[in-house]
Amino acid sequence: ARAVALAGSSETKLFDLADEPAADLARYGDSDFGKGCLVARRLVEAGVPFVEVVQDGWDTHQDHFSRIANLSGALDPAMSALLDDIRDRHLDTVVLWMGDFGRTPRISGDEGRDHHPAAWSAVLAGSGIRGGVVHGETDAEGERVVKDPTSVADLHATVATAMGMDPNLTRVTPEGRPFSMVDGGKPLRNILTV
Repeated sequence: ARAVALAGSSETKLFDLADEPAADLARYGDSDFGKGCLVARRLVEAGVPFVEVVQDGWDTHQDHFSRIANLSGALDPAMSALLDDIRDRHLDTVVLWMGDFGRTPRISGDEGRDHHPAAWSAVLAGSGIRGGVVHGETDAEGERVVKDPTSVADLHATVATAMGMDPNLTRVTPEGRPFSMVDGGKPLRNILTV
């Protein structure tokens, strides 16, 4: 019943970009990811508390260089426009940009980069996040973390804190199962403004 109500809601107009100024459409870029970021901005403006925009294709096991050029060509204008609008429109939101894996620092025989769980990057921006901070460092080859290692739980605790949520909070489901907000992580205070 909730899904049917949502599908029939007048709020679905937020997904229709026909009324967006041409200049805004151009700033975000003519790509699915660009349009997704523009819809995300509209959803945040309407009060939606959590939005996910996906850009598939980063699993570049082959043909890495041309694929990264295409992916970055869509990512750069969209992410830049989204962050500009978040700042300029004073939107109270946190942006987390990351993939599911790091990538090997060396190119494989298939001209690609394979999975590398020892080191990878994430970008945080928006409310509660201090801009221009780099946290952590790998060795010169990008093979392993040598300074300020950060766990997934630390990243989650940082995002929760930036969003004004207590990362130590535990809720109990209707079935009586405890559900922790974060599994033991510590917020990275050096990148937070809160």
